[in-house]
Amino acid sequence: MARTAVVKGKIPPWASNHAEISRRRLGNGSTWFDPVREEALRRFEALGLPTTRREEYRFTNLAPLGRVDFRRAEGVKAPIETERIEKLLFGDRAAVELVFVNGVLDEALSSRGDLADGAVVMPLSTAIRERREGVEEHLGRHIGMETNFFAALNTAILDDGLFLHLPDRCILEKPVHVLFHTTTVDQPIAGHPRNLLIANRGSAAVVIESYAGEGETPYWTNAATEAVVGEGSRLTHYKQQLESENAFHISALDVTQSASSRFVTFSISFGASIARSDIRIDLDGEAIESDMNGLFLARGDQHVDHHTTMNHAGPRCESREFYKGILAGRAKGVFTGRIVVCKDAQKTNAFQANRNLLLSDDAAIHTQPQLEILADDVKCSHGATVGRLDEEALFYFRSRGIDPEEAEKMLIGAFAGEVVEKIDLPLLRERVAALVSARLAGGATGKETA
Repeated sequence: MARTAVVKGKIPPWASNHAEISRRRLGNGSTWFDPVREEALRRFEALGLPTTRREEYRFTNLAPLGRVDFRRAEGVKAPIETERIEKLLFGDRAAVELVFVNGVLDEALSSRGDLADGAVVMPLSTAIRERREGVEEHLGRHIGMETNFFAALNTAILDDGLFLHLPDRCILEKPVHVLFHTTTVDQPIAGHPRNLLIANRGSAAVVIESYAGEGETPYWTNAATEAVVGEGSRLTHYKQQLESENAFHISALDVTQSASSRFVTFSISFGASIARSDIRIDLDGEAIESDMNGLFLARGDQHVDHHTTMNHAGPRCESREFYKGILAGRAKGVFTGRIVVCKDAQKTNAFQANRNLLLSDDAAIHTQPQLEILADDVKCSHGATVGRLDEEALFYFRSRGIDPEEAEKMLIGAFAGEVVEKIDLPLLRERVAALVSARLAGGATGKETA
């Protein structure tokens, strides 16, 4: 498969400083992960910060990110708003909750419940030290470092995160939740959380990733997750992006699926000044099912960008992708959804839809559904819509005495609800529905002031 030529960008000063810290940690190559980290350092230095001259960043200008002098978040001491963080947790409804504050595990806020026999949930830093055999095969092997500056930078610096390993036929009854919380100080800080999820043959689990922060000072989260979904296994993945609207959020999710497996992922994006998510799923086997779902709400001057790739490499696989965006004020959105069907992927069935709602004259969305089909016996469809609230529906509500603003909120809530109702986990579905309602009550209907 041909690759797009990469336009080299500049290396911001903060990236060079973070890389120097990483190189000092490497020492003389005494640990097994050092060669992977060194290769990642070379890749991000070769790539440079993406510019709008690169096709995949044409509508997302990351120059503001390059102008901020970020300090490494790891270990930065700041007052912790315990009550605020606790509101983001699920308590005993989760099997395990790991809470990282400014890149460091907070044991007091984390909780360890009962796990199925053989299941391992721990900080990734601990797994690298103590479980080399289970980590070495996969860490850094699935992430797209070749062309993704941010994935390479994350691998080179590698802050702590979640390590999940399920042995054969292990079923987790409760979800695993990992929360990354940023508490800023006077200087902007950057964190690079990394997660590794491994579900062996016939296993099943639900994982929730949450990203949140507070403070007026800008900060940056550069997250990366690798997931390996073994033969016949089922892994459901949820990501909540609830960052401060002064923050930057960049993330990568790279998934490799084996035969007869099922992977489902939801991306819920409400926060950050600039948010970018790159998701790639490789269906590397027969009879695989894969689902991508997303909901993003943006207002004011927020910018949210989703780039997805569903790569069908094996025959008789099915994929479904469904994203919805709601944009108000001067917010901008980008959705690029790519379906690739390789020549051996006969009997592929792939569906993709992106629907967007603009609530103001200044809001905009760039949506680009893409198909690349190299097989001849396939069923593939894609589509994108951009529209405004239905005037006839609004008139119907008003004719029955419903306040115009309340009518708008009801229609927007119904639009978002089509994605929210797909969330099978009740505790999370209720949480997301409440977040949507709070956002609508707080000015996401296009009525906010300039």
